[in-house]
Amino acid sequence: MTSTRGRRPIVVGVDPDPSRRSALAWAADEAARRGLPLRLVHAQGMTTGWYWSGEFRTGREQWEFREGWEKVARDAGDRVLEEAVAFVGNRHPGVEVSRYLVDGHPVWALREQARDATMAVVGSRHLSRTEELLGSASVSLPLTAHAPCPVVVVPEPEHVTQRPAYFVIGVDGSPDSATAIDFAFEEASLRGAELRALYVWRPPRLGVLDLSAAEHEGRRVLYESVAGRTADHPEVVLRHEFVRGHPVQVLTEASAHALGLVVGSRGHGGFAGMLLGSVSQGVLRHARCPVFVVPSPGRRAA
Repeated sequence: MTSTRGRRPIVVGVDPDPSRRSALAWAADEAARRGLPLRLVHAQGMTTGWYWSGEFRTGREQWEFREGWEKVARDAGDRVLEEAVAFVGNRHPGVEVSRYLVDGHPVWALREQARDATMAVVGSRHLSRTEELLGSASVSLPLTAHAPCPVVVVPEPEHVTQRPAYFVIGVDGSPDSATAIDFAFEEASLRGAELRALYVWRPPRLGVLDLSAAEHEGRRVLYESVAGRTADHPEVVLRHEFVRGHPVQVLTEASAHALGLVVGSRGHGGFAGMLLGSVSQGVLRHARCPVFVVPSPGRRAA
């Protein structure tokens, strides 16, 4: 699909389990809210059914078995996407929908489809840390590490929000944080929601000589990081919060009943997990609201 800049689609990974529709529903709502097309992607994994059979077969038997397995997989994938299209049509009849059935691992399929996207949306089943890092069932961690656009990880089941509605943004003064702040203001404006900007200061184990100076510096970073944004979004009520504690714990608790938690990627290194900072990884594991991971400007431009 070729999209103009103003019509970059929202890409969503479709779970084969029809009971897991939170991410699809969220993505459909966001597409309707932004007036954007919605791209449904279902990846059916590596086509190696002949190998999984565990039986010795001749070359021709292997080919026929694999060909038959691939047809079964394609038919099943088509049904998954047909049901997803119907779900979106019932929820938002006016949303333009396209569908893609892709061979291969979901992470790479979604990453490829997200190259021209406004954002990519996936569901989360809150796997353990070991399952996230080693299990093939999880796509949220590696996708947020590599995608060139913001990635929204939507939990199952849907969480309960509070009124007045609000978003939470983690602020640390970095370039990644600045990009995430812009995105958070945009989301809050679209929803008519408030925005809680949090700077979390974690006291060092050995303490500091001047606690007052350290707090003053943190508050300076917080206020300067969000300065000027309200001029572009005067409708957004902005609240500044300086909190001591562990960033993952504080952000998770603050966002418990939020519409969403927005963080920058803050990634370094060459390994998939290390392309996300520890805070981003931590909130992905623990937050119960949608988590928006916004990539660095360099990765978005790549």
